[in-house]
Amino acid sequence: MAFLPPHCTPLLGLWLALCILLVREVHGEDPTSHQIGGGGGGSQCGDYSNQVMEDGMCRLVATLPQTEDQRCPDMFRCTDEVSYWLHENEERKQQILSLRETISELQEELRNHRHRVKVLELQSEEKTRINSSLEHRFHELETHYAEATTLVHLQGTLIYDLQAQIHNLSRLVESVRRNPGCMINIVGTSPQMSSEEALHPEVQHVRNCPIDCASIYYNGVRRSGLYTVVPSLGVMPVEVYCDMETEGGGWTMLQRRVDGSVTFDRSWREYKDGFGDLHSEFWLGNDHIHDLTSQGDYSLRIDLEDWSNKHKHALYQSFSVDGEDSQYCLHVSGFSGTTEDSFSWYHDKQGFSTPDTGNICAEISHGGWWYNQCFYANLNGVYYRGGRYSPKGKNPLGPDGIVWYSWKDSDYYSLRKVSMMIRPRTFRPRMSP
Repeated sequence: MAFLPPHCTPLLGLWLALCILLVREVHGEDPTSHQIGGGGGGSQCGDYSNQVMEDGMCRLVATLPQTEDQRCPDMFRCTDEVSYWLHENEERKQQILSLRETISELQEELRNHRHRVKVLELQSEEKTRINSSLEHRFHELETHYAEATTLVHLQGTLIYDLQAQIHNLSRLVESVRRNPGCMINIVGTSPQMSSEEALHPEVQHVRNCPIDCASIYYNGVRRSGLYTVVPSLGVMPVEVYCDMETEGGGWTMLQRRVDGSVTFDRSWREYKDGFGDLHSEFWLGNDHIHDLTSQGDYSLRIDLEDWSNKHKHALYQSFSVDGEDSQYCLHVSGFSGTTEDSFSWYHDKQGFSTPDTGNICAEISHGGWWYNQCFYANLNGVYYRGGRYSPKGKNPLGPDGIVWYSWKDSDYYSLRKVSMMIRPRTFRPRMSP
């Protein structure tokens, strides 16, 4: 215990105040009775205690460690350390306050961010809802567009059918004009008929209407040229080329190649309807060939000519073609003629194919025909001049000329002129009707 003289009271008061402040700020304990630990680490303050007396005086007790020279230390030096501790404590207090402000600001910023995230989530949900609505609307528009496209297609088909009927009626009128004895009744539509039936009125022809070139021949016509025939009931008139000279005449020509003026690399639809110029090169049309050969027994004649003006022919006693639902299947037999057969033995009972149907032989040959694997005869190939040829197309895969294999025992000799024509098997030429 140390008793200090009165003249040291102000200094001790300062020291005591520093100790009490240190106790309050650092330890938060009762300053009326406290022991301050100087701790280790070479501190010279040791242990202190203070007590307020009843008479208002302060009692200060200090227990200080000896110095290295075993002397009592100067206790007033402790005030420097206390001042340093107070200064450090104040700085840490300010740092804590600054950190609290920073934390408060960060918390406020975090709340703002959370609010913005919530707003963005709501906006995202709204956009998702709008996108879903737009997608649904888009699908509806796609459906409406598909329906409209279908309607336009149907309308186009209807217009095409109507134009075809108008064309057929024009041909019918021309047929009546050319054949005064041919009377054709077009049955009028009744209120009970459906619209589809009304668009396809039944067409009836009387006995006097020619059904092929043989009929025209029997009516006394002996000049080759263009004529109109009515192949069968329910079929509109067809314009055909009639050969009235070859082997007695009466031939209805189905196909002809003479100069390469018409390309035969055509679609299924074109081969179905027919194409070309009846005066030169043409294909009559698979539908017309079917209609003609369905009304009786017909023979087929094929005429061939090479680049040396050498002419031969093949005759088949039986020839017919099925309808489109059977791919215009070929039926041909009964060969005779001045050339060897390259047609019936290999192509009989084969369906018709065109390049756009996916048949590899049709793609290689660049034309429509009754292909097998692929052909020994192909009269609808590419027209090459000079006979011997090499395929000219891009990436040629095989022969594609106008070929009759037995002519030169080769697929690479293209003929100069060919034709296909039919007449009734029972036809007998005569000088007058």
